Amino acid sequence: QEQLTERGGGLVQPGGSLILSCTASTRIFRQYEMHWYRQTSEKSRELVAGILSGGVADYADSVKGRFTIYRDNPTRVMYLQMDKLKSDDTAVYYCNAQFDADDIWGQGTQVTVSS
Repeated sequence: QEQLTERGGGLVQPGGSLILSCTASTRIFRQYEMHWYRQTSEKSRELVAGILSGGVADYADSVKGRFTIYRDNPTRVMYLQMDKLKSDDTAVYYCNAQFDADDIWGQGTQVTVSS
């Protein structure tokens, strides 16, 4: 089973910034559509942003203009730059890769926005 390795997350004040990273194998990075999801104890898992292998990206309305998803193909790392963070952004963030019926998840990383 191939893995996705996430890094980043932590505690940040409202209005601050954080960056998450997700490292994948070469095979996944070349073929799979990749995403960031988030989940809280009160809400079901929701899609935050997605990016195709060619770099085309899409975002949830709640994060448009504040979050940026991008990928560095040579190092096989996908990033989520999160700016102007709000308390509502507090959640466990998951890296995800999808191709046909294959659906791979990272272990999740906690992001807490609080003063």
